[in-house]
This record gives sequence, C-alpha cells and structure tokens, in this order.
Amino acid sequence: MTGPPRGGPHGYARAVADRRQRRRAVVIGAGSFGTAVSVVLARGGMRTTLQARTGEQAERLARERVNLPYLPEVVLPRELRIEPTSEGLSRADYVFLAVPSRGLDEVIAGLGDAGLRPAAAVVSLAKGLVPPDGMPPTALLREQLGPHRVACVGGPAHANEMVHAGAGLVAASSDEELARELSRAFIAAGVVCEVSNDPVGVELAGAAKNAAALAAGATESQGLNAAGAAAGHIFAEVWRYAEAQGARPESLIGLAGTGDLVATALAPQSRNRRAGELLADGVPAGDIPGRIGQAVESLESVPLLARALHHAGIEAPVTTALGRLIAGGLPLDDWVGLVRTTLPPPARFGRRPTWLRRTWVRSWFRRGG
Repeated sequence: MTGPPRGGPHGYARAVADRRQRRRAVVIGAGSFGTAVSVVLARGGMRTTLQARTGEQAERLARERVNLPYLPEVVLPRELRIEPTSEGLSRADYVFLAVPSRGLDEVIAGLGDAGLRPAAAVVSLAKGLVPPDGMPPTALLREQLGPHRVACVGGPAHANEMVHAGAGLVAASSDEELARELSRAFIAAGVVCEVSNDPVGVELAGAAKNAAALAAGATESQGLNAAGAAAGHIFAEVWRYAEAQGARPESLIGLAGTGDLVATALAPQSRNRRAGELLADGVPAGDIPGRIGQAVESLESVPLLARALHHAGIEAPVTTALGRLIAGGLPLDDWVGLVRTTLPPPARFGRRPTWLRRTWVRSWFRRGG
C-alpha cells in the first residue's frame, strides 16, 4: 500500500512541487461520469487517460471514439488516451476514481500495486458510501494516503450536459492548494468549480442527494407533498450526522447538496429518481439496475447510510425506513404513511446552532465588539 510521502515536511513539500510541475491525469472507470470528466479534463489541457475495466472495452472505446453504452452523444477527443486499468498509474499526477462506491475499497487497496506515485493526488468522484460501514470515500482514502493528497468532486453534473453546457462542481480537500488545482483544471475547460475544505460534508451531501431523490421517486405517485417531505426528512437526518462528523451546513445547502438534488429531481434520465419509481411499482431492488442499464448508487448507499446513522446514535426513521423499502421489508403504503406522519426532533429554541454562533462571534470580533 502506498502511504504519505516519506521524509517529513520537506518530503511533502518536494511531492507538492513535483505535482505542480506535471499535468497528467488518469480517470479510472469508463462509465458515464468518468467518461465525461476525462473529456472535460482533456479539453482543459490536462494530459488525460481514461482507464476502462477491460482491455476489450478500452480497445472498443479507442477505435469508436464514443462510449455508446454510457455517453453516446459525446465524441471522445483525439488527445484523450484510452487504456485498460492493467496499465497502472505510474505516470499519473492526479487519479480520479470514477467507480461505483461498492467497489471503491478494492480499487483503493490496489492503488499501491498499480504504481501510484507518492506525489499523486487521488480524487473520488463517487456519490455513495463505502461498505461495509458506510464510510465517506475520502475518509477511507485519508486513512491510506494521508489528508494532503486526497480530494473529492461533487455538485450537479449530469454527464452529457457537463460536456456540452457545463456544470456546477465543488472540488473539496483539506489541502487548500489541491482543491484550487482541481478547480482550475475544470474552469480551464469552461466548467464552474467551487473550492471547499469540507470533503466529508460534500460527500455526505452527495449521498443525501441520492437518497432523497430515490425517496422522492418512490413517493411521488402518492403526492408531491409526500415526495417533498421524504426528501426533506432525509436531508435533515443526514445533516445531523454530518454535523457530528464536523461537516459544515453550506456543504448540504449549496451546490453539492440541494443544488445537486434539484438537478436530479428535474432530470428525466435521473437514475436514482427512476429507481424510486420502480420500487414504488413493485420492482425488486436487485432487478432495477438491469432495467435502467447502469448502477444505481442509492440502492446500495441508503442501507449503508442508515447503518452509519444508527451507529452514530442519530434518530433517522425515514432513512431507516427507506432502507427497509429497498430490502423489500416495508410495504409502499407503510413507507408513505411513515413519511407523512414523521415529526423531526424539536427545534432548539433559545440557542443558535453551533455553526451560526461561530459565524456571529467572528463577525462581532471583526467589528471590534
């Protein structure tokens, strides 16, 4: 396993300098979003390689210059290199992980054997959680690689539209320079990209968005009020968990959370909303990815999210019930009834939320009292 650069702070400084001098990116995963990100990075001047799962898939993409199963309306630029994952990562300065979250732990464990260099940054593109405990991907990456070379990207970014018309991304890392590097790479290709130092908040916002979209899809036929209540309850439950993990409210309120939720709720091709509709029609969760033709992150991340909330002592009746609906252990009518009757924990009258108190105190001191 590849760990943080050796040599203390001087070794880390040399690694950062080395990273700044190069502009090579490898995107692992040739699904719709991985393909779109690789196209955007290449367009922005990054020397980019898209790694497909098999040699056969890589050969087909290189020959046809279009990803027909996942992104048929996008022509792959001539400067985009395509190869199988077996080629390794020895040339990469940035490694983007565009694989379903259920397989992230295996991919992360293999980064060292794939030749990941000590100077390379690793960026998660997943909007799900890592089994079996529901860890945010960057939390697992930090355990393996240290915090200064780990980041994630969130926000409303449907793949086809991002390539043709742009998106509203968030690049998040506890290392400010890394977050800014990623932001500049996307902006160079004409894609708006905000900088954040709250990667866990951005990842939990993405997980909440997927869960809320699934819940809204499962409830919409019973009424728009019920669909809105389902989404709102899940966001509130996940926020209480995110706050306990040190996340900031703007991560869930902003582009990565509610912004992405609106994009997903309005998109006719939204996988997560459509998965919810199929659940409401009685289709077993195991059959839904085949019906849709792609993996559906929320079907696997919602049970993980419910488990993480339970272990953290967070009251989450709606998220828990959604997990039971996915598993086939809760009838649709009971799910809708629970959504319509659940009351959130009471407001904490007489005190400002912690984050608001901190903001007010900073403002007071800046004014000199």
